[in-house]
Amino acid sequence: QVQLVESGGGLVQPGGSLRLSCTASGFTFRAYGMSWYRQAPGKERELVASITNTGRSTGYGDSVKGRFTISRDNAKNTVYLQMNSLDPEDTAMYYCNRIPRIDWGQGTQVTVSS
Repeated sequence: QVQLVESGGGLVQPGGSLRLSCTASGFTFRAYGMSWYRQAPGKERELVASITNTGRSTGYGDSVKGRFTISRDNAKNTVYLQMNSLDPEDTAMYYCNRIPRIDWGQGTQVTVSS
């Protein structure tokens, strides 16, 4: 069945880095663009970054531009989110999804705190 499994979250100090991974199954990964989203407590889910199916084109939300990098490895059916210069405002549950979207995975929690 179609499935998305996120991993790599954790507790990190302000200014630190994390790399999130999302492994997909149940569809032809290399045929679809992918996105990362996040949802902080009490807030709407927001789009963080997107990447085309080939990986040649990416896009970022204003709040993460210049700090986060989305990439993918089609041989591993995996999309990544490298997060640098993390700020407490980046604390959220992070999710990946396909373009167009499918059922959400369980997400991975990122907490930025000293």
